[in-house]
Amino acid sequence: MARTGGRKEGRISGGVISDRPITPQNHPFPFLLYAEWGLLAIALLSDFLLPRPPRFAPVFPIFKLLSITGFGLMGLRLPTRLAIAIPYTLLEFGWLFLATSTSGRRLHLFPLLYIVLVIRSCLMFRLPGRIFVTVAAFCSFLLLGFMRMRLSDFVASPALRDRLRPVFFATTLNTLLVFGLALLFVLFLVNALMAERASRQRLTEANRQLRDYALRVENLAMEQERNRIARDIHDSLGHSLTALNLQLETALKLFNHQPDKAQQFLQEAKKLGSTALQDVRQSVAAMRTDPLQQSLEAAIAALLQDFTTTTGIQPITSIQLSRPLPPDVRTSLYRILQEALTNITKHAYATETRLSLHTLPEAIALQISDNGNGFHPTQNSSGFGLQGIRERTHALGGTLIIHSAPNQGTTLDITLPYM
Repeated sequence: MARTGGRKEGRISGGVISDRPITPQNHPFPFLLYAEWGLLAIALLSDFLLPRPPRFAPVFPIFKLLSITGFGLMGLRLPTRLAIAIPYTLLEFGWLFLATSTSGRRLHLFPLLYIVLVIRSCLMFRLPGRIFVTVAAFCSFLLLGFMRMRLSDFVASPALRDRLRPVFFATTLNTLLVFGLALLFVLFLVNALMAERASRQRLTEANRQLRDYALRVENLAMEQERNRIARDIHDSLGHSLTALNLQLETALKLFNHQPDKAQQFLQEAKKLGSTALQDVRQSVAAMRTDPLQQSLEAAIAALLQDFTTTTGIQPITSIQLSRPLPPDVRTSLYRILQEALTNITKHAYATETRLSLHTLPEAIALQISDNGNGFHPTQNSSGFGLQGIRERTHALGGTLIIHSAPNQGTTLDITLPYM
């Protein structure tokens, strides 16, 4: 019989049938259920309503009636597990054997019951089991029913039997052939129906998974867009507001003693305020445009100039870009450097900063270091700025290595693949 395919539950029907009583509403193919009932009714009525000679009378009519009824009632519930389906099928063969052995020497329409048995087996077993039951049904019909027929049962005259023997043989052979073809037709038909049903189920499942994947992709895209906008707001607006705050604090300290100097800081603060306002407008528009309206080298130089003006630190730089960079890499490098300088300004209290940017054969290497306070990377790595640097690096398939310790400064080693 068919295997379970290693399923823990041992189910053999693949979900085609359930453990509930079979009705037209829950049957996978209602027309097959109607056909089964029709074949049972024809077999039962034909056996008791058609006239027959006394010598063909059944041996035990009540047993034959009980066997056909029992066979029919078994179709109200089909097993879904191999351990039950095998004895279930053997019991069906037992009912057919009982019906055949108590029917006298007459064929009747019991082949219809074998067709019902094959239909049920197709719903219970997988393909190897279906084929086995079909072959067993044909052999059972041949041995228990058809081979019990003799020409002498129909023709008493020996001379007439000799004349009709070729015709009887041909009729017998044709009947066996038609019956075998009928079983094969039923087997192929039900297999085709179940294959088509399985295809529909797989298509339905694939459509459901496709909808789930589309929803996940949409949610992921929305999440990534929110994170990108948040990073851009933090990188651009946060940098500008931090520098603006420092300029205003310095102007307040110098306002009474050095008003001219304070005026310069106020003008720089106004400039930074305008920049912050522009960043806000760009963030509201989702910042879809390239923040670099000039070359990367020029943008970095302007960024370092703002950093020097704000902190008084002149960074030691080494920039060697031997070939043009893709736009997304240029933008990520600029934002990473901007965020790193913002972190130095806000948290490091450094007196020295170094910047190195070089193009390698297959990557771009960026290193930013300072001699500031430092921190424990394993204990303080969830800051939004550092998280933004990490997300931008990983988004391009790069690596970020943080070297830092308390009172020993911080070094960020960033490698981005050249795409």
